[in-house]
Amino acid sequence: MTTLYYFLSLLPLLLSTTATSAFICSDGEMSSRNDLFSKILRDEAVARLNELGKVSDADGYLERTFMSPASLRAGNLIRGWMEDAGLRTWVDQMGNLHGRVEGMNASAKALLIGSHLDTVVDAGIFDGSLGIISALSALKVFNVNGTMGKLRRPIEVIAFSDEEGVRFHSTFLGSAALAGVLPVTALQISDKSGVTVQDALKENSIEITEGNLLQLKYDPGSVWGYVEVHIEQGPVLEWLGFPFGVVKGIAGQTRLKVTVRGSQGHAGTVPMSMRQDPMAAAAELIVLLESLCKNPKDFLSYDGHCNDISVESLSSSLVCTVGEISTWPSASNVIPGQVTFTVDLRAIDDMGREAVIYELSNQMYQICDRRSVSCIIDRKHDANAVICDSELSSQLKSAAYSALQENGRIQYSLLYDNNMQNLEQVGMLFVRCRGGISHSPAEHVLDEDVWAAGLAILEFLETHL
Repeated sequence: MTTLYYFLSLLPLLLSTTATSAFICSDGEMSSRNDLFSKILRDEAVARLNELGKVSDADGYLERTFMSPASLRAGNLIRGWMEDAGLRTWVDQMGNLHGRVEGMNASAKALLIGSHLDTVVDAGIFDGSLGIISALSALKVFNVNGTMGKLRRPIEVIAFSDEEGVRFHSTFLGSAALAGVLPVTALQISDKSGVTVQDALKENSIEITEGNLLQLKYDPGSVWGYVEVHIEQGPVLEWLGFPFGVVKGIAGQTRLKVTVRGSQGHAGTVPMSMRQDPMAAAAELIVLLESLCKNPKDFLSYDGHCNDISVESLSSSLVCTVGEISTWPSASNVIPGQVTFTVDLRAIDDMGREAVIYELSNQMYQICDRRSVSCIIDRKHDANAVICDSELSSQLKSAAYSALQENGRIQYSLLYDNNMQNLEQVGMLFVRCRGGISHSPAEHVLDEDVWAAGLAILEFLETHL
């Protein structure tokens, strides 16, 4: 999952820049084990990340969207890697790619591990891909060692077909279908060319109907938990000097589409005092958004829409972005007749997020009325916040802590623990990225951190499964 707001539990793992022999074992078997780990979890994993990063629909930059030609090529590549790890593979009716091993008890609840194979436009190579490849690398170690059959429960790796929502402006199509929260109306959402989600699937020989969409939902009783490794997409871990952070909460998200309509006219003959300019109005609306999201306390009142706890939470977690803006007719000598822009709004507190949307909408309408333009605010996407499972998060932390002791180039230092309320059996591990940069070709993860991520998943599986 991308661009997630999170709380780090400050996982006590610090990557050293110099070699140390503190944890190097002289035993030949351990040396061979470490060689195997480095070849699969680092060298091969990094090579696969680079290979997958070249699979693009565009020339000169990385772009893979839902059911695009590059997305299908990437899926075929990943499917081969799943089979190389000893997994049984299939593609479901929403285009998600699955790889599964049953272990010792095929009827036991399964652990799901996954991330997304789609990208944003002009993307980096680690977002989404790192989570898929880290999981496959860990399972390949089991397969090479002949210990896959000793897993106590099924393990299923999922490469989700859509998370970014670039093509249809509706995020999480892949995972929402498996969670049973994707409405059947989503099948009729159209892209810019008028192709619906259902059409895109049919063009690739996947027949999706209301009935088999509902059948994609996983029975909660069949799932032990879900774990994901993902790049941090922020600067905190690098600033702290940690390769990892255990995610404690995933922000709720709302996406809005704001359409401002005014009076289209000649740029040279309409006096400024007589204009109904939707571009100027949109600019004021965007500045309002920035001000509200920087200082929510200055805008929100303690009433039925928000309480003091929500306002405090918003002060540390609220982030808002206008990532897309378009005008009509988009000519330098024409006062626009219409301006449309998107709003991406995220916060860890759902009540607070709703309060922000309520206040933002009210003030936007007031600005538009004052400027004599019309304003339409459409809610395009909503996802509630998720608090990660405290026990699963603790297991992830313990596994990563233990795993890095096996690597002579990695040290650790203990900071502190913090537990959160157990809402769902979900755990997530963030891996630092250089400069906190993501959704950009400058996105970068150290080879050693790729290795560490694979080790963490491997240790987690060895210890708890």
